[in-house]
Amino acid sequence: MGGLPPPVPLRELLAAVVSGTVVEDGPRVRLDGDLASTPAYIRDFPWSGNRADAVRAGRRVTAEVVSVDEAKGRIWLSLAATEHPELWAFLKKLRAGDVLTGRVADVRSFGVFVTLDEGPPHPTYPGVGFVSIPELSWTRFEQVTDVVQVGQRVRGEVLAFDTYNGEARLSLRALQPDPFQMFAERAEVGQRLSGTVTKVVPFGVFVRVADGMEGLVREAAGRPGDIVQVVIVGLERERRRLLLAPGD
Repeated sequence: MGGLPPPVPLRELLAAVVSGTVVEDGPRVRLDGDLASTPAYIRDFPWSGNRADAVRAGRRVTAEVVSVDEAKGRIWLSLAATEHPELWAFLKKLRAGDVLTGRVADVRSFGVFVTLDEGPPHPTYPGVGFVSIPELSWTRFEQVTDVVQVGQRVRGEVLAFDTYNGEARLSLRALQPDPFQMFAERAEVGQRLSGTVTKVVPFGVFVRVADGMEGLVREAAGRPGDIVQVVIVGLERERRRLLLAPGD
């Protein structure tokens, strides 16, 4: 006897373009054809226009399958992928560790947008590349503009493809020497150092003991600019933490 063909393994649907009807205002979709009984949910919404209207119940949509959960028999969809296929294709080919170049397009309090030298422009944001605050520099800074300025050329290492915003998440500091690791190579617990108080906090002071290297001295007093003696009591390389104690 013939019978029905076996269902397609969900993993084989990855990157497939499917169509269906939104059955409740975002995120559930009833797919067409043989996939009608497969629970499908919108994960990535359009990057431009009215997002709420794009996923309103009854709306016909075309999307790309971007994730599957075979154990629960569910799939997740991206409307952004089919809305801007050229940009999506460019972002999908990027791999963690790739190095991209570009020019700083905008500086915000939450990060920096970069117009990349390659690839299409972003339909909504100033640039396809984005650098979050922690990924700008290994050293502490007060203002983003202390590190980069609009119009400055930069090189960044790809961390991930942010499908929600349609961005290449970049790290500038990944391509810079890490001052902590360089310091840790030549330092050791028990070593005595002279340093400068840089910041006073309720539980102690931060002391700069080398270029780009600061450590916390708990329950110590001082004012910014004071020269103090300290001793290394902890070097946590994975967490990049330098712990100090008064050296007097």
